[in-house]
Amino acid sequence: MNEQMRKIGRQMALRMGLLMSFCLSLTGTLSSGHFTPIGFLMSFVVSSVISICIGFIIPIGKVTTGACLKAGLKPETLPGRLFESLISNLIYTPLMTFVMVFLAYSVAMKQSGGMAQLSFVNMFIPSLVICFIVGYVLIFIFQPLFMKQIMKKNGRKPE
Repeated sequence: MNEQMRKIGRQMALRMGLLMSFCLSLTGTLSSGHFTPIGFLMSFVVSSVISICIGFIIPIGKVTTGACLKAGLKPETLPGRLFESLISNLIYTPLMTFVMVFLAYSVAMKQSGGMAQLSFVNMFIPSLVICFIVGYVLIFIFQPLFMKQIMKKNGRKPE
């Protein structure tokens, strides 16, 4: 992979990471019923770091395109985009959701002195389902838009 494509990949990872982190942090804290600005900001910062690291380490575009081709789908078609969004969502959302819920669980347990009647699994599963749906929609809508912008900014025609 040449240096320009690495640059494009990093720009994409940054944009998608920040978008996913913002929206999933907001979704998670609002759906918990205990929204606080500090909780949201803490969740946003932690998930941003995680999602940007994922995007910088894993070549998401290469992975999703490869998976799409192995499944016999053309990346630029609707079925291909739906499948690519699913693969990308499977890479990002479970880890980000796990960390955000673990953070919220840890804070709640600390504030209650360990006496909170909370189950991590009961907090995690509903949050994962909600965040997975939100993440899928975000990826499906924004990934191609961001890619077009980034390709244009870098003087390349969208592929």
